[in-house]
Amino acid sequence: MTQLPPQRLPRTRYMSFPFRIEAEGAAQSERLAHIRERVEQVLFTSPGERVFRPEFGFGARRHVFEPNAPALWEAARNRLYGSLAEALKGDVDPQTLRIEVGAPPGQPAQLRVEITYIVAALQTQESHAFTL
Repeated sequence: MTQLPPQRLPRTRYMSFPFRIEAEGAAQSERLAHIRERVEQVLFTSPGERVFRPEFGFGARRHVFEPNAPALWEAARNRLYGSLAEALKGDVDPQTLRIEVGAPPGQPAQLRVEITYIVAALQTQESHAFTL
């Protein structure tokens, strides 16, 4: 896989999530940080939390107290895949989106979510892990 030099693309700034005000105005993020912030937004927003987009989000909080079983991990992985594919459309190649959900080795009381994708415009792979 070849990577495009970062200087070939315009340095676009995005409004940061969560929204916050700094001395210069609204906080801003670079492209890769912005995509990660959108992943977090999907992961931690519960369906129905947004008034005009009730289907948006994965709702990680509701999975914290569910039994840690492989069948539930598969259902959670499928829900998260659908939510992320929709939210990251245009920025991430959906065929490269990989999601692993399960208990970390030796930690059955935790739920670990690993998300890996390739940013379509830059052809760079990003990976994020969250422990709930």
